Amino acid sequence: MSDCCTPDGSCHTTSESTAVYKVNGVGSAHCQGVVTKAVEALDDIKAVKVEIGTGLVTVTTTAMPDETLDKLIATTVDEAGYDFVGRVDG
Repeated sequence: MSDCCTPDGSCHTTSESTAVYKVNGVGSAHCQGVVTKAVEALDDIKAVKVEIGTGLVTVTTTAMPDETLDKLIATTVDEAGYDFVGRVDG
């Protein structure tokens, strides 16, 4: 059964949105893992991809990325010990 279907077999459409953020200090697999784990623990986050070296963090979420999500990710990244730069226009 797909994750969009209820136990009674009825289905609904789920929407996902993607946003890309820049984080400084992601220079190793360890750093990549710390940032990934911190961000993916947030509500409404479906997937996280963190690039080593560039510090680009691609977040797939069930909610539309907005200023509230940006602030939540910024706080989470800062608390994990990394420097949140901001959202990257894509």
